Amino acid sequence: MTRTVDDVNVGSLLRGWRKLRRITQLELALKADSSTRHISFIETGRSTPSRSMVLHLAEQLDVPVRERNSLLVAAGYAPSFPETPMTAPAMTPLRAGLEQLLTAYEPHPALVMDGMYDVVAANRGVQMLLEGVAGHLLRPPMNAMRLTLHPQGLAPRIRNLAEWRGHLLERMERQAALRSSDALHSLYEEVAAYPSPAGGAPPAEAWRGEGHSAAPHPYALPLRIEAGGRVLSFISTATTFNTPMDVTVSELAVETFLPADAETAAVLQAAR
Repeated sequence: MTRTVDDVNVGSLLRGWRKLRRITQLELALKADSSTRHISFIETGRSTPSRSMVLHLAEQLDVPVRERNSLLVAAGYAPSFPETPMTAPAMTPLRAGLEQLLTAYEPHPALVMDGMYDVVAANRGVQMLLEGVAGHLLRPPMNAMRLTLHPQGLAPRIRNLAEWRGHLLERMERQAALRSSDALHSLYEEVAAYPSPAGGAPPAEAWRGEGHSAAPHPYALPLRIEAGGRVLSFISTATTFNTPMDVTVSELAVETFLPADAETAAVLQAAR
């Protein structure tokens, strides 16, 4: 969502989110158990919504937690959601839980990323994929998108780079739009400018390696990557927290990688 100098009040911001979600005032009114007239008055500034109404509309519009604070401030209210650093003592139970989760997932790769795709934590399974990565990409904060798509990162070893690159860029573009984040837009522009695979889509060999099926998996796009002299194949999943009450927590995602074939599963088990 692009903001202009006129987007200084909560009505303008709410209208922007409604348009971004591609729903009409009537549809929003029905979802929010309100009236089209009331929604119109709020968007035009003729009516100032209560604190609870701002949060209620934000929930119906699926506005991210960080931006809900911005809506409250624009309406003249204090933010509702704190933004607690991961290093804060209050986050100790969360950090411990995430570390336990990552360790339990070994030998399968798993990591935790924040809203900018910076790696907050990772397990030993991730380490086996980092061979040959340039040192500057491994320095904290290690960014998962730079690490994956940079020509000195994982990109040269990803067999289906064209498809995987397209998947990651689409994911970033969607997240940047949903969060209205200038920083995320800048990161997207940076990694999208990295050299892309020559010739567009890779040949059929990119879908296979020694011991791999020639056909792509029908249920999800795999990541096929060379590691330790083998071609490993993974299906990734992303998990977020339900009903987060903190900005930091709302933007965390646990990324896990499941073996997509028997050969990869065997390699991981041997690495235990």
